[in-house]
Amino acid sequence: MVEMTIQVSDELAHRLRPMRNRLAEIIELGLRDLAPSRYALYNEVVEFFAAGPSPRAIAAFHPSGEAQKRVVELLNRNQEGILTPEEQAELDEYENLDYLITLVKARARQKVAQAG
Repeated sequence: MVEMTIQVSDELAHRLRPMRNRLAEIIELGLRDLAPSRYALYNEVVEFFAAGPSPRAIAAFHPSGEAQKRVVELLNRNQEGILTPEEQAELDEYENLDYLITLVKARARQKVAQAG
């Protein structure tokens, strides 16, 4: 474990003092909030499937423009060889999610075709 020293305002120090045993957790949660794009596509997919879409809607599913833009950005950075380790992990997660969505959409298309 690494020990870190940071400078914060007196007001923030006062607010954090009662939670000093949970500072690592607070920082981790804050970092997640600063990088919502990493989880944005997962949240889109979960919300979509939680709504109980029909096989036809599943087959037609496409991520939002924002999510697609993020993936393109990561792919471009990957092609340029300038991905950070965190971005590489994010791209890997998106590739796994894309594979899963492709399988689900293929199954949904089969169901649509069987239904006529």
